[in-house]
Amino acid sequence: MFQPMSNTLDNATSSLARAFIFDMDGTIVDNMAFHTRSWLTFFQQRGHELDADAFFLSTAGRQGHEIIRSYLGSHLSDAQTRELSLEKDALYRELYAPHLATVDGFDAFIKAAKEDGIALAVGTAAPTPNVVFTLDGLDLRRHFSAVVGAADVQHGKPHPDVFLEAARRIDVAPEHCIVFEDAPLGVEAARRAGMRAVVLTTTLPASAFAEFDNVICIVDNFNDLRCAALFSAPTRPANNL
Repeated sequence: MFQPMSNTLDNATSSLARAFIFDMDGTIVDNMAFHTRSWLTFFQQRGHELDADAFFLSTAGRQGHEIIRSYLGSHLSDAQTRELSLEKDALYRELYAPHLATVDGFDAFIKAAKEDGIALAVGTAAPTPNVVFTLDGLDLRRHFSAVVGAADVQHGKPHPDVFLEAARRIDVAPEHCIVFEDAPLGVEAARRAGMRAVVLTTTLPASAFAEFDNVICIVDNFNDLRCAALFSAPTRPANNL
């Protein structure tokens, strides 16, 4: 459900080009628990016992090779991290495949956004096989004017690369883009890109986002969101979420 927000959400918005940029994992699909399980199993097999919550906070939004090097060593070559990432992601897809589904309200929300003339894009840290697994597995790719993944940018979140590249591809100024995210590193990436954000609490509570001054609202799912109204919404004061 909504966290409290301003009544100005009902105001009309400008006619400027506008866009929604969606993170994928944990935002379009509620799958982060499966990603975490696959990572914990992957690292456990290599002698690392990790805390699930701490792992998510420090890694969600980062690219696979960045995560692998942070735990297994910076000496690993690109070829080695690529092979290890493929192993981990195959485990994730095996775990999540029986549960693949969009977050409540997402399908109706993007339908309404398209009817309102809002450009749609995906900006994700996921590698190409996982993007294919999710977007094509759910027949969602046709809705997006651009899909930007880990293969398209040099740095993962909290760097703003993925969101800026998505905005560039759909030709919408960053200040007219709203990012949908579930992870603090992703909200920070949006902040660095000059974009406001809607937070979904699929994985973390609202309190995890208290330090951010670019958050419009915090929701459990997409059911109560109104597309055009989001563009006139003020951001919430940091530490008052």
